[in-house]
Amino acid sequence: MKQAAPDTVAVTIDGIGSGGAGVGRLPDGRAVFVQRTAAGDEAEVSVEVEHKRWARARLVEVTHEGLHRRTPPCPLYVRCGGCTLQHLDYAAQLSAKAQMVAETLRRIGALDIEVPSIERSPHEFHYRNRASFTLLRAGGRVIAGYHVLENPGRILDVDERCLLLEPSLAAAWRALRASWGPQAALLPAGARLRLTLRAAAGGCSLLIEGGQGRGQPEALLAAVPALRSIWSRRDPADRSRRIAGDAALEEQWGAESITMRGGVFVQVNRAMAASLEAYVLERAGAVHGRRVVDAYCGIGAYTSRLMHAGAIVTGIEIDADATAEAAARLPDARFMVGPVEKLLPHVLPADLVIANPPRAGMHHDACNALRAAPPGRLLYVSCDPATLARDVARLGPAFTIASTRCFDMFPQTAHVETVLELTCATS
Repeated sequence: MKQAAPDTVAVTIDGIGSGGAGVGRLPDGRAVFVQRTAAGDEAEVSVEVEHKRWARARLVEVTHEGLHRRTPPCPLYVRCGGCTLQHLDYAAQLSAKAQMVAETLRRIGALDIEVPSIERSPHEFHYRNRASFTLLRAGGRVIAGYHVLENPGRILDVDERCLLLEPSLAAAWRALRASWGPQAALLPAGARLRLTLRAAAGGCSLLIEGGQGRGQPEALLAAVPALRSIWSRRDPADRSRRIAGDAALEEQWGAESITMRGGVFVQVNRAMAASLEAYVLERAGAVHGRRVVDAYCGIGAYTSRLMHAGAIVTGIEIDADATAEAAARLPDARFMVGPVEKLLPHVLPADLVIANPPRAGMHHDACNALRAAPPGRLLYVSCDPATLARDVARLGPAFTIASTRCFDMFPQTAHVETVLELTCATS
């Protein structure tokens, strides 16, 4: 890889790539990726990174705007890497994401599928109930926010003006920033912290990762009325521990009341999550008396509803906090705590497997287990089309795609949730 000269080149943008960058062609035929461009744009760009078959360039000027370009409403958008599609109208965002999923499944998974339908989010903005911010202390300053666009080594200070945050989350973030004191002295010491703020029906919680010591969490709770609990975790692999405030937050998730502790995960877009969960249960169909595995089950949202429909369900989850909440709410359910790839072989075969892994997708051993003892059907819920395509390719030809549906869980970003239904003729 070599750095290119800073000369500008005229390109026409043909579409949107998987990271949200516009995709065009350089005069020599190589693909070029340019953030903040839209399909139909004609632009002057400066090539900054070159590879044999592709290049990455910086937008210098849009000389002719494509049909679906708009002025991004967020005042932080110029430099912020938190969003990559705000400059597209919402219909164009949806279309780009559905195309992205189909293209990724074809390219990586060698799957011949049509562009799937995609369900729009009820809220284009102010939908996130959880956000993570990086806090840096350097040169007498405190900066807390998101990574700078295409420069993950730098952090952009982001306040409550971020348009993705639910109103209660934005208000809590504003109050927290105003109350942590000079050099954020009320937080643990250290040059770098990760702060995850989450809003629930019962208030907000704060999870602090990294740093040294406790800081002064009681003083923070007193200064920020919306903040009900503060948790700490030295490493992402560790269990979180409460350092101040309530032991748990009460949350209303659909028709269920759940208890939120520490870093327990739920979807960030509660309205869109309700649509996705309803769709998965619809595709699950009649499950009475059927053996179902809910892999990566989290707090057991699917487990609960499948049990109520008469299924014999086993939930598998590596997060002990999430499993403890699920087990307390569902004492008659069977939960196994540990890596899915280690535990899945012990609960197969099954009539139905629901897999909802993190962005990294399923471990290859989990795919091997499904291939060795295939369920009748697999509902794979994915937040990354690339790892979804990889995993489907690993599953092999015995599995065929029955349906594909996308859900816009993360408006203004290039992320998209996909539900792939697979059937196995040999099960």
